[in-house]
Parts: sequence; C-alpha cells; structure tokens
Amino acid sequence: YDRPTVLAIGTVFWALSTGAVGVSQHFRQVAFWRAVNGLGLAIVIPALQSFIADSYKDGTRGAGFGLLSLIGAVGGIGGSILATIMAGNDYWGLAGWRVAFIMVALVSLIIGILVYLYATDPRKIPGNHLLDDDDYERLHLASKDVLPPPSIWRDSLVATRSVMKVRTFQIIVLQGIIGSLPWTAIVFFTMWFELIGFDNNSSAALNSLFAIGCATGAFLGGVIADRLSRHFPDSARVMCAQFSAFMGIPFSWILLTVIPQSVDYWSAYAVTLFFMGITISWCATSANNPMFAEVVPPKHRTMIYAFDRAFEGSFASLAAPAVGLVTEKIYGYDSKTVNLANGSAEGAYALSRGLLTMMIVPFGVCVLFYSPLYLVFKRDRENAKLSSFKDQELV
Repeated sequence: YDRPTVLAIGTVFWALSTGAVGVSQHFRQVAFWRAVNGLGLAIVIPALQSFIADSYKDGTRGAGFGLLSLIGAVGGIGGSILATIMAGNDYWGLAGWRVAFIMVALVSLIIGILVYLYATDPRKIPGNHLLDDDDYERLHLASKDVLPPPSIWRDSLVATRSVMKVRTFQIIVLQGIIGSLPWTAIVFFTMWFELIGFDNNSSAALNSLFAIGCATGAFLGGVIADRLSRHFPDSARVMCAQFSAFMGIPFSWILLTVIPQSVDYWSAYAVTLFFMGITISWCATSANNPMFAEVVPPKHRTMIYAFDRAFEGSFASLAAPAVGLVTEKIYGYDSKTVNLANGSAEGAYALSRGLLTMMIVPFGVCVLFYSPLYLVFKRDRENAKLSSFKDQELV
C-alpha cells in the first residue's frame, strides 16, 4: 500500500481521538479514545520507520532515524511546555487542558492532510539515488507488482514467518525487552526528585535537560554509527549500541549513589542527566532501526518494525510494576508514609536503590545480548541480499 496514505490515515485516527479526549466528560470516554489514539500510533510508527529506511542508503540511515528522533523529542518538549502553561488557564470558557488537546488534534489533522497530498513514497520515485542500486531494483519490482502474490493474506503469513526467523531480529527484540526496564525506571525520576526536595519547576527543568540530552544523543549516535559503518560494516553499529548501553551503568551509579541527595546539588544533577541522555540514547538510531532495514527485503520493512514495536511495547508495559515491586519489596519504600510535598530522605533513598537495580542490571544484560550480532548480522544481511537477487532472477 502507498505509505503516505497509510500515514495520513493513522494521523487522522489520532487527531480525531485526541480531539475527542479534549471534549470527553467521563473517564470511560477518555479511556476509549486513548485506545483509539494508540491504534493510530500503531499504524503510523512502523510505516514511518520503513519510510525513513527506504529514504536513506545503508550507510546513512542512522542519521535519518536520529533526525526523526531529534525532531520528535524537540516537538515533545515544546508541546509539554505549552500544555503545562495552558493547563492552569481558561480559554473561551474551556479549561486550558481541553484547549491543548483540541489544538493538537487540529494540527495533527492538518499534518495528515499535507502528508496525503504532498508526500511521495520512495518506492515510486524513478531513479531514486538515495537508495542503493539493489534496494532500488527490489523496490521497483515490488511497486510494479511484477510478482503478485496469490493471496495478500497468504503472502503476509509467509512474510511474517520469514521475519520471525531472522536471528538479528530475534536478538534485537530480546535486548529491547530487557532494555525497556531502565527506560521505564527513568519515568520515576520526577517522583525521586520531589522526594529529595526539589520543587515542581526544578524537577521539570532536570527532566527537560535529560530529554534534550537524549534528543541530541540519538542524532549524534546515528551519525557516529554511520561514519564507523563505512569502515566496519559488520560490527560498527553493534559496537555503538554496546557503548551506549554500557554508559548507562556508570551514569546510573553516579546519579543515584554518588551525588548527595540534596537540593543543594541541583547543578550536579543537571550536568549528569544531560550527559547521561547524550550517551545512553544511541541504541535505536545507531543500531536497531538501521540494522532492521538491512536484514529483510524492502517489502518486509514495515512488518519488521511493526513486530518490534509489538513485542517491545507489550513487555514494556510490565516494566513499571516491576520497578515498583523491587523498590517496595526489596528496599522498603512505603508510599503510605511518604509525603511528596515535603520530601522524604528515607523514601528518596529507597527509591534510588530500586531505580539503581532496575537500571544497572538491565543495561549490563543489554550489552551482553548485543554480542551475538557480531556473528549473525553479516549472515542475515547477506541472506536478505540473496533473497532479493532470487526475486530478480525469477523476473
């Protein structure tokens, strides 16, 4: 299917659902429309990732995914600031948060229309020099339906099986499931800052610095991996991912144990969080997403990104309760005796130890789980190329 059309449909889904949340009066209505919003995101994200993968060559996809991540993060930071400012005011007789939802819905709807009208699928661009010759030939054959499948559903089933058998995909998804634990633990940073004694503005500033660091690091990691992959095509991306995962260990240790848990050390927290964000955010843009594009034929790229989101997203939803259980059962954090408004030294200490466990251990496991890619990535990439050559010979 034409991916700009798919992207437009998904964008309209989340635009309508976001606007509906803004006018909802009951919790059940909000829950329903948030579910519809998730459906829209599920449509957009894999299609967008495969669109980016087809728009860049093998040696430049890291920068493409990094730029996508950077733009998304900047938009998220700006949107959060705007929504926070609007939430405390009324506009035209409506609560500020409702107006914020409606504004996002209108902007999303406009973007969806613009994508449908003006975006062009890379598959349909004749002589697209952004693609490798092999990729362009494969995309050209797919777009012309030279080899029409006897059944769309049967072809999808065959494609699903072939994607699931790719070792590189299996390994990256496995590490992604474990890797979701520290990123879920990071969600608890705001609570931890408040337990230390930081006010809302100071906590928000620390979170913003970390988000800015992650946005910058995602782009930087993608560019560095692209440069290194030109010299070490079989191992550079794996090395970058391992470096990024490993850096989560010392930075977590410094942040959660070395810096005194006092409001007097805001600057130390700010610097640590910023550089932590820069170094631990490389994995997706430097390795995972670019490598997915190389180990399957172009026509299966949307599918491999969809499966990755499905598996990692499903297990990531279980990570937050795991962080809470470790903090409460092992380190004695008691939410009933903690007052966030006044801070709690005991609560901050217990939560920091729980976060430390749920960050250092998964980061270390991720470093180990990336190691088999040194052996299987090259083989899977060659198999994908061989598969495309066989398709061309059949023509």
